[in-house]
Amino acid sequence: MKTELPLLVFTDLDGTLLSHSDYRWDAARLALERIADIGGAIVLASSKTAPEIGTLRQEMGLQDWPAIVENGAGLLEPHKNTTDDRSNYAQLRADMMKIPATLREKFRGFGDMDVPEISDLTGLTPPAAQHARQRDFSEPGVWSGSDDEKVDFLEALAAQGISAREGGRFLTLSFGKTKADQMATITSRLAPRHTIALGDAPNDVEMLETADFGVIIANPNRSPLPLLRGEKSGRIMRTTLAGPEGWNAAILAHLKWLKL
Repeated sequence: MKTELPLLVFTDLDGTLLSHSDYRWDAARLALERIADIGGAIVLASSKTAPEIGTLRQEMGLQDWPAIVENGAGLLEPHKNTTDDRSNYAQLRADMMKIPATLREKFRGFGDMDVPEISDLTGLTPPAAQHARQRDFSEPGVWSGSDDEKVDFLEALAAQGISAREGGRFLTLSFGKTKADQMATITSRLAPRHTIALGDAPNDVEMLETADFGVIIANPNRSPLPLLRGEKSGRIMRTTLAGPEGWNAAILAHLKWLKL
C-alpha cells in the first residue's frame, strides 16, 4: 500500500529560498532537513532554467521530486537536468520578432544578451549565467521604455499569444502556463495531505493562493505584495525575516501547527 505524502512544498527561489544578495540557501537547511525527516516533498518553482534548477535540486538533495522551471512554462522531471526540447523557445523568439520594432527594441531579453552581460545583470558566475541563457520555454528580460509603451508592448505580445509576468528582477515572456498550472499537475500526481507554497513576487501569487497554506516571504528589495485572498483568514501569512531565514522560520512554524 502506497504511503500518503504528508506534505508537499512548492517554493520560489530568488528572494525566497535563495538569498536575494548571494543566492545562498544555507539558512533554510534545518527546515529542509525536517521536511525530509517526515517524508515530505519539495518542488522548486522558479524562473530559472532546467540546467540551473537541476544543479540546485541536486545540491539540496531534492532530485527525487519534479521541479517547475521558467515561471511555470515548463516542468522538469525528477533526476533530469534538461527538458531536451527547445522548439517552444524558438517559436517564442520568432513570434516576438513580429512585434513592431519601436516596441520590441525597448525589451532586451536573455536571447539578445551574451553571457558576460547576463552575468553582470544577475550577479551569476559566467558558468551559471550560461545555464540561465539556456531557455526552453520563456524569455526573461529588461524593459527600458515608458509605462505607456509597456502597455502597448504587452498588447502586441498578447496579439501573438504571448503573456508577460513580472518576477523579482525581470519581465518574463512565455506562451502562458504559470507556476499554479504546473502546481496543479504535480499535486494531482502526488496527492499530498497538505500543500504549502512560499514566494515573494507577483508571479508567485496564484501559487500562494492555490496552496492549502501560503507564505509571503519578506523581500526588502521590492515593494510588498498586495493583500492576497486568504490572508484575512490566516491561510496565507507573511514573514518578518527575509529570504531563506524567513523560509526556515515559516516552514518550522507550519510543521508545528500541522503536528508533522
